[in-house]
Order: sequence, then C-alpha cells, then structure tokens
Amino acid sequence: MKLPSFRRCGNAPGTLTPQDQAALDTFRGNLAAIAALRDPEPWAPGHYQAIAVRVGPYIERAHTRPGDDHGPDLIAVTLENPEGPYTPHGTRYRKLGWLRCQTTKILGAWNPAYTPLTHAAAALDLPDDVGMEPAHYALYIEARKRDDTRNGHTLLRLGPYTETRHAQQDGDRLAAALDGRETTLVPGHRISARFGPFNVSDHHMFADSYAATTPQCSWPTP
Repeated sequence: MKLPSFRRCGNAPGTLTPQDQAALDTFRGNLAAIAALRDPEPWAPGHYQAIAVRVGPYIERAHTRPGDDHGPDLIAVTLENPEGPYTPHGTRYRKLGWLRCQTTKILGAWNPAYTPLTHAAAALDLPDDVGMEPAHYALYIEARKRDDTRNGHTLLRLGPYTETRHAQQDGDRLAAALDGRETTLVPGHRISARFGPFNVSDHHMFADSYAATTPQCSWPTP
C-alpha cells in the first residue's frame, strides 16, 4: 500500500492542510477497517443484530429478519446504509427489501469500522445485482381483542409470496373484503391483515398464496 505524503503548511510546523487532514482521516479509517476484518466479531443464526455481508468487492451493513430459518446456509436480510436509511445513497437500499443471503457471505457482526468499505463511502449506490435473490413474504390475518390487552390469535396464514407486489395485491383484496366488517366477524375482536416474513418451519400452517386468484378466507370462532 502506498502511504500518502503530507505537506507542512506555511511557517507552522506540524500543521496539516485540510486536504492532508482528510487524506490522513481516510488512511486511518482504512487501517481500522482492515484491522476489524482480521478479527471480526462472530455471528450465529438466530441472533437479530446488524451484520456485515459481502456485496461484490464491498462490505455492507445488513439486518437479519425474524421468522426466517432456512437453516445454516440461507437467511433473509435487509441491506442498510451504514449512515442511516435517508442518506443521499439510500434509495437502492430501501427498494431492495428482504433478500436471501448465503451465510458464507456474512463476515460477522457489523463493526462501524467497516463503513469506509461500503458503496456509500465510495459515493456509489448499490448495483442492480447484489448477488442475492428476493426473500419470501407472507400475509397474516389476525383477530385481536378490542380491550386494553390486545390479545388475540392468527386466523389465516397466506404464503409464501416470492414477490412483494403479489403480497400487496392480496393484502389489498383482503382489506377490501374486510371493509366495514373488521369488528363484526369475530365478536369482541378486530380483524386485520399483517404483512411479514414467511416462516419456513411453519410452512404446513400456510395456505398456498398462488393456488387461487383470490384467497378464500374463513373466519373461525375463537
């Protein structure tokens, strides 16, 4: 690695120009990132926390999603801009949604020292192909009590959806079917549809979301 040279400014020994200071800060940040890569903090499936994943030659911050348990090889994640979701380079991050990530791409728990190695730090948006397939989604039709406890249970599970637009379409149909009936179908409860992750281990509890054009819903009495 070629080390940057720094110029002394005027007659003030030891004073750096703003350009030199920026170069020095970048150099120190890269050294910290390299040191962090040599000794990453371990991560294991089942821990909902920020993780570091490889996207091409870059490293990105990601979050795992609860309810996704494909096993040790695949897990659902959402990529996050390390500086927050509403940064100048955050548009692509928000549009990608949940992704199927091979666990071999996970370096370990996220360390802020990795920030200089991200697309955002290079003033780049994420590429069109980040090397991960979209994750699956589900719709949950729930009956929640209308008292202060908010207790209730799930009436129907629909999934898996391979595309968010399909889940949204069925969600809109369910909302239309429930319009005006949310509080009358199950006495003492309010019926609502919730969008969430598809839990693979509970696949036997889901109605096939692609088996019919319109979901056929039944409303069992608690």
